[in-house]
Amino acid sequence: MARIGVQAMMLQASFAQVGPFESLRRVADIGYRAVEVSRIPMDDANVAELERTRGELGIEFAALSAQLDGEEGATPYPLAVDLGRAITDCRRLGTDMLRIGMAPMSELRREDNVVDYAKRAEKAARALAGEGITLYYHNHHVEFAKMGGRHVLDVLADEAPSMGLEIDVHWVQRGGLDPVRTLRKYAGRTAMVHLKDYRIGALSAEGVAALAAGDHEAFTRHFSDVVQFAEVGEGNLDFASIVPAAIEAGAKYLLVEQDRLYGRNVFDALTTSHDNLVGLGFQHLF
Repeated sequence: MARIGVQAMMLQASFAQVGPFESLRRVADIGYRAVEVSRIPMDDANVAELERTRGELGIEFAALSAQLDGEEGATPYPLAVDLGRAITDCRRLGTDMLRIGMAPMSELRREDNVVDYAKRAEKAARALAGEGITLYYHNHHVEFAKMGGRHVLDVLADEAPSMGLEIDVHWVQRGGLDPVRTLRKYAGRTAMVHLKDYRIGALSAEGVAALAAGDHEAFTRHFSDVVQFAEVGEGNLDFASIVPAAIEAGAKYLLVEQDRLYGRNVFDALTTSHDNLVGLGFQHLF
């Protein structure tokens, strides 16, 4: 059965302040029991604390995060040059999935770059498959640009058939596509889905003032910023339809994520998402 969990990118500050165990204890207290690890240092101390949460808190690790090359600031599993550490940590934390959060922007500018990146991802995916681990690619909106008549995400999917897809429904919406139809399109290749809402906020006072002053460039910036990330159930996406569609598409984990909190405490935001999903009838997925 599919399980709703948390994308740990949201917990970076908490991990740095109180450590992985205490952070995930608070997540478990809210009601989540699954976590996808991203953008935290995977040093021995942190991995040991993550491992401890499995036994003491019953946390499942949906996936760890990786990248093909060693780009600075990314999670420390450069698959094109060294699979060993990623495989070791996956086994230590009990997961058989790795995910690439995003290709470097330089790789997404031209179709030939995308094809080359996909071919290298396919090589890594095949090597990981030999170790019982599946590689996935997480979309943003930029992967819905069209190149050669195909969306970038389709180029990646076509050229790397051994790599699955992690569909982020907020970024699908921001890319101009329908989340439910997109989940159906990639059914069978999608073991993880990001649950992230899409909210239209109020125009800021600064934006109103810029318009009144005739500063159209400043107004346009503020006007664009009304598109916001939101707690699940606090925006405009139809999660009553999205969650069943994700499960029908083969998702094992549905991971709550919110890229910006707009001043809210992360645990309050996660509680809101949890409570709204329970209110929609998805308590059994926790």
